[in-house]
Amino acid sequence: MAIVVAKIGTVLSAKTLALERFLSSPSSSSSTRGLGLRVVACRSSPSPSTETGISRAQRSMVEAFDPEIPLPEAITPPSSWYTDPSFLALEFDRVFFRGWQAVGYTEQIERPHDFFTGRLGNVEFIVCRDTNGTLHAFHNVCRHHASLVASGSGQKSCFVCPYHGWTYGLDGTLLKATRITGIKNFKKDEFGLIPLAVATWGPFVLIRFDRHPVPHQNCCIKTVENDWLGSASNILSTNGIDSSLKHVCRREYTIQCNWKVFCDNYLDGGYHVPYAHGDLASGLNLDSYSTLIFEKVSIQRCEGGPTDKDGFDRLGSKALYAFVYPNFMINRYGPWMDTNLVVPVTTTKCQVIFDYFLDVSLVDDKVFMERSLEESERVQMEDIVLCEGVQRGLESPAYCSGRYAPTVEMAMHHFHCRLHECLGNI
Repeated sequence: MAIVVAKIGTVLSAKTLALERFLSSPSSSSSTRGLGLRVVACRSSPSPSTETGISRAQRSMVEAFDPEIPLPEAITPPSSWYTDPSFLALEFDRVFFRGWQAVGYTEQIERPHDFFTGRLGNVEFIVCRDTNGTLHAFHNVCRHHASLVASGSGQKSCFVCPYHGWTYGLDGTLLKATRITGIKNFKKDEFGLIPLAVATWGPFVLIRFDRHPVPHQNCCIKTVENDWLGSASNILSTNGIDSSLKHVCRREYTIQCNWKVFCDNYLDGGYHVPYAHGDLASGLNLDSYSTLIFEKVSIQRCEGGPTDKDGFDRLGSKALYAFVYPNFMINRYGPWMDTNLVVPVTTTKCQVIFDYFLDVSLVDDKVFMERSLEESERVQMEDIVLCEGVQRGLESPAYCSGRYAPTVEMAMHHFHCRLHECLGNI
């Protein structure tokens, strides 16, 4: 069940917390605990731990954020969440390599023999549809000497490794291993591509990267829906998040910031919109902004504002901005839907993949499409400047943690609480 948690209103002014010199003082913890704050060192050095799979430094960083503190009193996660390479390694293990992850859209694998490739962390993957129309996903790694067996996207009748010619069917079966005369203890049927669980929901393709054997490649849609979206699935599917729109283009951005900086920017409840996106703000009624919180999803909603004098209106009468934990955003407005997939590259760099979908009645209206995409591009450029500036600030010794504006930044707080739950789960 969703909880309506906010409308834009009075905003709690942010207050910069003490510098690291203060944080290291013996009295700092006791002097701040009465305010509901947890103050910890912003940066830490790696150290061994008795806990399996997590170092003491990682554990300390996770525990630096306390999800039990009420939002009006809470402080944001420490800057180490955004700057420490070991923390990103923990996120891959406990966030991205567990549970369903959005990796593409269904038009990419619409026909038999369609395929596309991708990478998340150190995992290279292929998604394809075989001759019979069955959907598959595999690790994109040849079982011979680890070469990637495919790249890009398109159509193939089989995957031929470019290194030594080992050939795999679209169902992952090893069809041919070249020049292996004399090999011993080799069973061809044991050397197929290693499978990954794959599914679709609406127009989206999902993969599970869990580090354990996958018993069945394709999974029950209801199970997938519940695991990925929880109780938010109905509100999304009944508000235009479906397969009726046509994919029209993809744009990719490399941003010099931690992946969570981009997510935080998205989840501030429209707080930054009037300050950073003047043109966008003029097309929205920001006083109507509200936020719904679900188990794994947060949804921000806003009514549209007045149309341009020339009648151009890409936003329509209402906009819905859905964040699907941990890194996928679905934006539905007017005749448009665009999705933002945030892929960590390094601790301080991410790739954001935008896919644009449009009502089929407008796909031939090139003027409307180009103007809409130009306006969207302007917003993205403005956000990139913001996100890269925040990352530089996070790396400054002057910053450790900040505060939440409790009337608007509840979706951001929910995101941080969800991360804490996953990262701290032993």
